[in-house]
Amino acid sequence: MKTIVGIDEVGRGPIAGPVAVCAFVIFDEAIIDEIKNFAVPLFDSKQLSKRSRELWFDHLVGFQKQEKCDFCVSMVSANEIDRIGISKAIKKALAETLDILGCEKEFLILLDGSLYAPAMFTNQITIIKGDEKEPVISFASIIAKVTRDRYMTEQAKKFPKYGFENHVGYGTQTHYEAIKKYGLTKLHRRSFLKNFK
Repeated sequence: MKTIVGIDEVGRGPIAGPVAVCAFVIFDEAIIDEIKNFAVPLFDSKQLSKRSRELWFDHLVGFQKQEKCDFCVSMVSANEIDRIGISKAIKKALAETLDILGCEKEFLILLDGSLYAPAMFTNQITIIKGDEKEPVISFASIIAKVTRDRYMTEQAKKFPKYGFENHVGYGTQTHYEAIKKYGLTKLHRRSFLKNFK
């Protein structure tokens, strides 16, 4: 089989925390057949409950241990997002994941939404709502989401007044209220908060 790589990003829109990109490589097509028998239906990570995402994450880690797949998540910090912009940050993280996994230029790269792999990967396809249409992109979506959420939950221990464990950096009312009361942390994307009073 042709080696297939799915790529998705999580965290483009939050006002705090990193952006995360996952590349997910399938070595054994049996994964696709096995997911049909998994108790939790497969959707893009945004459509799954937190519990379902965690179950899928554990399931996929199991496949990784069996060497049926591999994956990598690269995150770019809020500080760097402020410095180079969100689009370049995502592009940087995406290239890093492919490099770390040792992906070769002839691999089939399937990307969600508006993502593009570096030009050397000539066999790439960007798919609108790919995380709903291609299981390998759904896998990348789930791994990226769980990894980033866990990171933000850990950060909540360092910054307990902001509720990062609940909103994971998105601009909720309680998050904005916390910023008004306590100010910005190193996790906040200042370029996303220029108009915030």
